[in-house]
Amino acid sequence: MTEPPVADTQPIRKPTIPKDTTVLVVEDNVSNFVLIARMLGYLGIHCEWKTSGYEVVEYADTLPRLDLILMDIRLPYEDGYGALKKIRSADHLKSIPIVAVTAEASEDQMRKARESGFDGFLGKPLDPDRFPDQIRRILSGDKVWEYS
Repeated sequence: MTEPPVADTQPIRKPTIPKDTTVLVVEDNVSNFVLIARMLGYLGIHCEWKTSGYEVVEYADTLPRLDLILMDIRLPYEDGYGALKKIRSADHLKSIPIVAVTAEASEDQMRKARESGFDGFLGKPLDPDRFPDQIRRILSGDKVWEYS
């Protein structure tokens, strides 16, 4: 007679987020930014805000630490793709993960973002129940490509 398998009672370990983690949110819609900032704040993450891709490299240079950029695709003055190219051309910012965040969430948009060099994709509307785990995964080095 075989014994039943023993259930693993260990809690699921969520990746820890360092206290001084900083995320730059590039988003032109104030309501969207406030939602993202609140969800990041819930995780204990400091966030900075830029409303356009224009001058995003110069702004990033002023930050003492930068761990992630959440980049809206549709932005005034310079869209997310243009800002991505600028950031990737700055040697000191090349290793920063940049995740596309867009309301134009589809397989085609996700493919375009991947081909353009984004490190991930989150479709809007963002899901407050899934967002914390998505951010934890991204910050721990996982590639997150999701939309509802």
